[in-house]
Amino acid sequence: MMSRKNLLTSLTERKLTAVNNPPATPALTPAMERNRTRGAFGAITRSIDELAERAQAAKEYEAKLLEGAAVVELEPEKINGSFIADRIGDDEQAFQELVEAIRERGQDSPILVRPHPHEEGRYMVVFGHRRLRAAKALGRKVRAVIKPLDDTQHVIAQGQENAVRADLSFIEKALFAHNLERSGYSRDVIMAALSVDKTVVSKMISVVKDVPADIITAIGAAKESGRDRWYQLAVRLRDPKAAAYAREIIGTEAFISAGSDQRLNMLADALRTEKPRTARKVEPLTWAPADRSVSVTLKSSGKQATLSLKERDAAAFARFIADRIEDLYEDFRKAQT
Repeated sequence: MMSRKNLLTSLTERKLTAVNNPPATPALTPAMERNRTRGAFGAITRSIDELAERAQAAKEYEAKLLEGAAVVELEPEKINGSFIADRIGDDEQAFQELVEAIRERGQDSPILVRPHPHEEGRYMVVFGHRRLRAAKALGRKVRAVIKPLDDTQHVIAQGQENAVRADLSFIEKALFAHNLERSGYSRDVIMAALSVDKTVVSKMISVVKDVPADIITAIGAAKESGRDRWYQLAVRLRDPKAAAYAREIIGTEAFISAGSDQRLNMLADALRTEKPRTARKVEPLTWAPADRSVSVTLKSSGKQATLSLKERDAAAFARFIADRIEDLYEDFRKAQT
């Protein structure tokens, strides 16, 4: 079994050297070479070929990392997720295809886990979370390799496996970088994990800082959209008025019903063509009985509303409402229909 020291060296030295030297001109992949002169037919087949090669590259990377290690079968319930998130949701159609493939052929490559740093007898997944989830769905054990990694080794292996597989979108990688920085990891570790240089890391983190978290969540992973589109949006959202206008847009039916990449384009285009404006001001609603024993004020803005109670009976009336909250909400739902 590869020693812990050698494992860390294999995960960091090559990538840290690469990100500190000028990148070489990338060579064409076999898929790109085959399809570059095929015209329209090449355009149709290019993405299929490249996806297949990325999947193969990921398998080769995993095989190299897991070389010589024993494969065991573990109960999925004993494995926790990674302590650093790297995805926004999941592609349910692709996941169901994975479940069916494992159901028919079995799990062809093991996942990588580490002994849980704080819970005896449990593990933490480093990469292979979708295979783990599929094993849970099928009610079977998951094939895994166990390696005693520390947190830094964990995040580098997790990031590099995703980089080879190339199935994370720009914003998912940017969130991963931001989460690593918030957790105290240096830029060198982030560069090694994502296989990018210092400039790219800086732009990734700046995008996440400029685009509010609720807007990123509303847009989603935007798998087909790259750095430029997100960076354009981020620059415009530095204006608080633009952020308020964006929150109006993400609440519309047209935005909610669109696909993730369409949402990003819709928002970026709206902020580029329209003058940002503040959200529509809604005057607060106030009510009080004749004896003024309680005063109720409702303030609402977009998806948020605040109900405040004052005067002598405020606390008692609040408890009265709280005790009947389910019935009140049920009455509300009936009124809506």
